[in-house]
Amino acid sequence: MFTFLLWCLLFIVCWPIALLALVAYPFVWLILLPFRIVGIAVGGVLELLKAILFLPARVLGYRPTRATAG
Repeated sequence: MFTFLLWCLLFIVCWPIALLALVAYPFVWLILLPFRIVGIAVGGVLELLKAILFLPARVLGYRPTRATAG
């Protein structure tokens, strides 16, 4: 909602830039999509490494408390 209100304000102040932003947004989203996919993949790999590193402690019976769970 805030983004829409910001766009409306931009439309009132300078409508050519607002229309350009409206047209360019899908192209920018498509350009940034591979970076988002890489970010998800890197996050998954880091979670896998974390699980592998903490596996010996979990096998030995360590259970994280609610305060340290993350």
